[in-house]
This record gives sequence, C-alpha cells and structure tokens, in this order.
Amino acid sequence: MSRAIAKQPELVDQYTWTKRLVAVVSDGSAVLGLGDIGPRASLPVMEGKSALFRSFAGLNSIPIVLDTKDPDEIVETLIRLRPSFGAVNLEDISAPRCFEIEARLRAELDIPVFHDDQHGTAIVALAALRNALRVVGKRLEDVRLVMSGAGAAGTAILKLFLHAGAQHVVVADVDGVVHRGRADVLSGEHPNHAWIAANTNPDDVTGTLSEAMRGADVFLGVSAPDVITEADVESMAPDSIVFAMANPVPEIDPDIAARHAAVVATGRSDFANQINNVLVFPGVFRGLIDSGVSHVDMDVLLAAADALADVVRDDERNATYIIPSVFHPDVSTVVADAVGAAVAAREGA
Repeated sequence: MSRAIAKQPELVDQYTWTKRLVAVVSDGSAVLGLGDIGPRASLPVMEGKSALFRSFAGLNSIPIVLDTKDPDEIVETLIRLRPSFGAVNLEDISAPRCFEIEARLRAELDIPVFHDDQHGTAIVALAALRNALRVVGKRLEDVRLVMSGAGAAGTAILKLFLHAGAQHVVVADVDGVVHRGRADVLSGEHPNHAWIAANTNPDDVTGTLSEAMRGADVFLGVSAPDVITEADVESMAPDSIVFAMANPVPEIDPDIAARHAAVVATGRSDFANQINNVLVFPGVFRGLIDSGVSHVDMDVLLAAADALADVVRDDERNATYIIPSVFHPDVSTVVADAVGAAVAAREGA
C-alpha cells in the first residue's frame, strides 16, 4: 500500500482515512463561555467536538490544540500537517486573528476550511430567522434588524444575512452603533468595523444599542450578558423577534424578552429555540468531503441554512419551534445533501 501511494500520491484518499478525517483545531483563545483558557484547557472541548462529528455525521476527527496564538505559526503548522487530514474545522480562535487565519488557510490548502464559530453560527441563525419571520408574517428584505456583537460570529452572521437579502441592518458593539463617522472606522484602527460601516446602516444611525432598537423588527445578540433591557424589547416594532444568543448568560433573560417579543431564541438548551452549531457542522463537513471540494462559498452556507429551516414543516412551525432539535434524525443528512447540491450547481455553472 505504501509503495502504491509513493508512486501515485492521489491513492492516499483511497487507502487511508485522510479524506474522511477532520482536524478540529484551536488555540484555546476564545472558548465559549470560558474565554482565553489556553490550548490544554480547551482540549476537552475539542474532544467533545470530535465526538459530535462521529455521532452525527459518521466522520472521523482528531482534536489538535496549538500552543501558539501567532497566525503565522498556526497557518504554517496546519500546512505542514496537511497530508494527515482532509478538512479543517477551526474552533474557538479569537477575533480578529480568526479572520486572517481562515482566509490564509483557504488560500493555501486544497481541502475545506470552516470556522464553525463564524459560519456554523451564521447558518443556524439564518435558518432560525427564516422560520421566525414566517411565524410573524414578515420578510427578511423588509425588516429592520439590530445586531449586538461585531466579532467573529457577529460578522459572519451579518455577511450571510446580507447575502440572503437583508437590507436594513444596524450593528452595535461596546462603543455603540457602528457607523461611517465613528472614530475607529475613520482611523482604520479596526478594519472589520470599517467593512461593517460600509455595508450596513444605510440610514447612518448613531448612538447606543438601546436607541437603535426602537422600532426594530429583529434583535440578534452574539455579545455579552444583559446588554439589553425589558424596556428595549418593549420599544421594538409589533411582532418583534429576539435572538439573545450569548452563552451561557444571554443578552436578556428569555422569559422577560417573551413578555413583549413574538419569538425568542437563545443558545441554551433549557429554553425553546436553541441556536446550536451542532445542527450544521457535521452535515456541512459531510457534504463538503463527499463532494470532494475545497472551496466554501456563501451560496453553500445559504443552501445549508435554507435546508435546515425547511426541516421544520409548515404544520409544525410556531413561536416556540422555529429550529429543529439537535437530535432530529434527519438534520445532518438534509444539510449534507443541500451542501452537495450547492457544490454541484456551482461546479456545473
């Protein structure tokens, strides 16, 4: 076998597990709910992620934690390890480094690279929002949407929402609404904020998050505990939607938000409408690996989101059921098939 591979390197996919092995890679700098805990402390989380790949998509995976935060070292390490695996799942790497690391790896590697904290979160959030809007009878193109959080997850969600047709989006962070005249945008101190300012907020809204929420149809938070109040939710438009996704403590207590919002979702399993990445990453990787492609584009993410939303049937959908359970038996297969179909459509175009 080894002699055959030495003569024909492409046989490695046939005779080894490389093509079917996902590397779950982290530096432990942004572990959900725990923050920067370092590579060793993050290893149990990565091991758990590997177990989920096996349980939900039948994929082999291996956790790799790197004792460095240097983007050059992380990229170089994964390039050198490339012969050992067939896809990379970046996990719990802090922003803004995660943007650079992902972009460089996608350019350098001939296999799928997917940052689940960004794109997995975005896919599930869009799927849930699709169904929440169906519940309240509104369209993504028409609603005014306010987001709290301009980091990795927030930016990925924003980009996918815009690709899906959102027109009226305002983003806020700890310093208030991101707009074209803000000091850090003008100075170029935060390039990501400059991109957000250039692509959102068409009415040039300024001020605080609380002020931006007045009259909004949708609030989506991927930020910090208790950043909005009951009065903020009450000030929103009729039949409002609140996705308070900070975990483990959301941006507002879901029970309080439900006093005024028509639909409420969180990242937690003890409330209805849990927005959880496990709904998509196993199926996305299954679809990408089975398709044999290296490039992940926005149409693939959109296809996964639409397929996930459609798992919830019309006769089932209601304010407390806008997203399927993580244990729904069809989810991974449906998502994988949608990814494969999107790839096939792209390759055939």
